[in-house]
Amino acid sequence: MINSQSGPGLLFPKGGWENDETVEQAAAREAIEEAGVRGDIVQFLGFYDFKSKTHQDACCPEGMCRAAVFALHVKEELASWPEQSTRRRTWMTLPEATSQCRYQWMQEALLTGFSDWHDKWSKGGCGGGGGGGDAV
Repeated sequence: MINSQSGPGLLFPKGGWENDETVEQAAAREAIEEAGVRGDIVQFLGFYDFKSKTHQDACCPEGMCRAAVFALHVKEELASWPEQSTRRRTWMTLPEATSQCRYQWMQEALLTGFSDWHDKWSKGGCGGGGGGGDAV
């Protein structure tokens, strides 16, 4: 999880994607840029809709956005990263992350998509294999 630049609470690294990359590549890039972590996208967790204050325009005055959320198996924590001066990464358990998450849609992603995937993954099931801890 990373700190928000505009208020209290923690967030997932997130952002838009470029024309020359897939949504999975964009998710991995955002993790590097905002959280300073590198790894493998192991599972699509779902789509989550939310209202954005910064993406309201004539095409979408409500500012509705859809986030594609992925589980990332972190293989490297970078000593320095592009947004290091304004972002702080924090490792925590799933219950801690849920209670400190800034937005309801991110809490839902943790409680549904991530929890379901993690339960299967930690038992050696689908989605990236192996066991492991429950840090997010």
